[in-house]
Amino acid sequence: MKKILLVEDDKSLSLLYQEELSREGYEVVLAADAESALELVRAGGFDLIITDIRMPGKDGIELISSIMGMRKDIPIIINTAYQSYKGDFMTWAADAYLIKSSSLDELKIKIRELLAD
Repeated sequence: MKKILLVEDDKSLSLLYQEELSREGYEVVLAADAESALELVRAGGFDLIITDIRMPGKDGIELISSIMGMRKDIPIIINTAYQSYKGDFMTWAADAYLIKSSSLDELKIKIRELLAD
């Protein structure tokens, strides 16, 4: 079973994503902020990371930079409500940049694509 780290500060949204992605056959671990996420990444075992950009403390862009310093082999999806960050060159380090939607179909497709063996 592939293991996904979801970094999202909106509790209800993170629980929805966890439920939907678990139904797809993934193990989903939740982190509410970048610091918690970094501790989990250091412990290892993730096949993919999904992160929001705007969060308390370090933002998602800083998180990506920190992860890339530790592990360059884990695919990262930015999943945000803000289109405006797409032009920030630091977001280019992510494998995908998706705008949050009421449908998780695009996210599920991108996850399958990035985790394809």
